[in-house]
Amino acid sequence: MKIAIISPVFPPYRGGIGTAAYTEAEELARRGHDVSVFVPRRPGGQGHELKEKFKLFHLGPFLRYGNAAFLPQLWWKLNNFDVIHLHYPFFGGAEVVYKKLKNKKIKFVITYHHDVVGRGLLGKFFRWHTKNLMPKILGAADKIIVSSLDYAKNSNIKEILEKNQEKFFEVPFGVDAEKFSPAEAKQDLFKKFNLFTARTILFVGGLDKAHYFKGLEVLIRAKAETPVAKVLVVGDGDLRPHYEKIVANLNLKDQIIFAGSLAAEDLPDYYNLADVVVLPSLDQSEAFGIVLIEASASGKPVVASNLPGVRSVVEYGVNGFTVTSGSVLVNFAAAKDFGKNGRQRVLEKYDLKKIGERLEKVLCQ
Repeated sequence: MKIAIISPVFPPYRGGIGTAAYTEAEELARRGHDVSVFVPRRPGGQGHELKEKFKLFHLGPFLRYGNAAFLPQLWWKLNNFDVIHLHYPFFGGAEVVYKKLKNKKIKFVITYHHDVVGRGLLGKFFRWHTKNLMPKILGAADKIIVSSLDYAKNSNIKEILEKNQEKFFEVPFGVDAEKFSPAEAKQDLFKKFNLFTARTILFVGGLDKAHYFKGLEVLIRAKAETPVAKVLVVGDGDLRPHYEKIVANLNLKDQIIFAGSLAAEDLPDYYNLADVVVLPSLDQSEAFGIVLIEASASGKPVVASNLPGVRSVVEYGVNGFTVTSGSVLVNFAAAKDFGKNGRQRVLEKYDLKKIGERLEKVLCQ
């Protein structure tokens, strides 16, 4: 089938929505579908790429604000497809797709990733959009995918779910369990970051304003509670100087290391450096935590906030711990068997091939 995927972000930008769109495109193309991906062009980006398995179109936005981008060209780009799959929220793109498809017979599927939270004028806009436009956009979809029903039942779409249960499908995100797998840590990386004499807590996430909710500041301030460990931060963004300033003020520059952004092929090596992977998210903008299944696939125990959706990924006392949002507690002694359990859990529930099969059924049947 000819499938169009629309996403507000895409690798190399680090974020859950983009990662999900990329893995979906690769897996559906591997299964024989003709896949085209449409994303806003970021500064310095290309206009069109032919990936190994799918076509990628970078569309120049008429307006941009953060990860929001107005893409009116989607109106004429989305012709002659069997299925349109929108990754939502996508301010500036979702509205165009909705207008294009609301009276058409093309199959329209939406993956609802997460609620959007904001303060001030931006928060007012988000609340207005959630109340007035989001129900129309989701209402036009033939099917709605969520990564967990736990999250959907506790999110801004809970009333839509209650009234339209037949439209909702739970399909968690998947991970390539061959790419992310337990392996001996590379000694040159241990040497580079001087990790030989301490346990390593790994944080992986965007350090930009769009990912304020990842909770890195919570982890930084909790560092004093785990003096035997170093924190390795993988990611980059416009908030990095803010986090580095906090680290400097707390005299933790030799204990909290910023590794910067990584190429996708290098990320598995960094998981294998870790003793534990932490995701201390702050609010419902976090709905799943792809880094948690990447860590578990790599045989690493995880600690994450006890939030709807996120808690579905972490089975307490089996592959890790959940903690109260806004706090971090790392118990290295109790985590001995969690890595092995987490790897097995990924193979059973989150292996990309199994998830790809479920996604294909939702999109194509």
